[in-house]
Amino acid sequence: MKKFRADLHVHSVLSPCGDLDMSPTRIIREAREKNIDILGISDHNSTLHCRLMLELGKEAGIFVLPGVEINTKEEIHCLAFFENADITDEFQKFLDMQLLFIPNRKEVFGEQLVVNRTESIIREIDGLLTVGLNTGIYIVLKEVKRLGGIFIPAHIDRPHNSIISQLGFIPPDLQFDALEISARNSVMNFRKSHPEFENLTLITNSDAHHPDFIGRATTNFRIESPSFKEILMALHNQLHRKTFIG
Repeated sequence: MKKFRADLHVHSVLSPCGDLDMSPTRIIREAREKNIDILGISDHNSTLHCRLMLELGKEAGIFVLPGVEINTKEEIHCLAFFENADITDEFQKFLDMQLLFIPNRKEVFGEQLVVNRTESIIREIDGLLTVGLNTGIYIVLKEVKRLGGIFIPAHIDRPHNSIISQLGFIPPDLQFDALEISARNSVMNFRKSHPEFENLTLITNSDAHHPDFIGRATTNFRIESPSFKEILMALHNQLHRKTFIG
């Protein structure tokens, strides 16, 4: 087994809160310079940069986990990752059906741009991507699992848009694969204040919206090689695969 350094929560220029420098090409370059082995792409309610990120990552020797940061009806942010771009395209159909159309005020929220590998704009998304879906967390989870995906409630320690802030607790029947702690906290501190999470897999990521923040918080995987299946086993500590911080 080998150790691989991962940042699984990175936004591109497609997210309205993403810096205009966060093109897929720039993200991959920054990740390579910061020795990131595994990179999760997680734009708000959209997977439209996943296919390009996979191509660029493969060329640069970085394993890209294609995914999305979903905002559920309860205003809970959750990360979902899938094995390949065809599956993210299928999940995008689900998102398109569930996402309410509210015009994006780019002067307030920021631009939502789809770009190519040369950083040329090929499309601008008109509907605000950060709004909550028209369906709740259990239906979202069901669809993610139907497609064989990984499901991780995001930044659960934050005072807003987290499962704890919105529900006050984590439902015991929610079949998540891990829980994410924000970059502003530490897993060690969180476990001290929440001993009830002692036996659960906790990860931390950058939630980067600017190139400088990529890799500011990372999670390590002890696996044979970077792959979707290996990462999923590590999240569940199966067959000697491990997830750990530090």
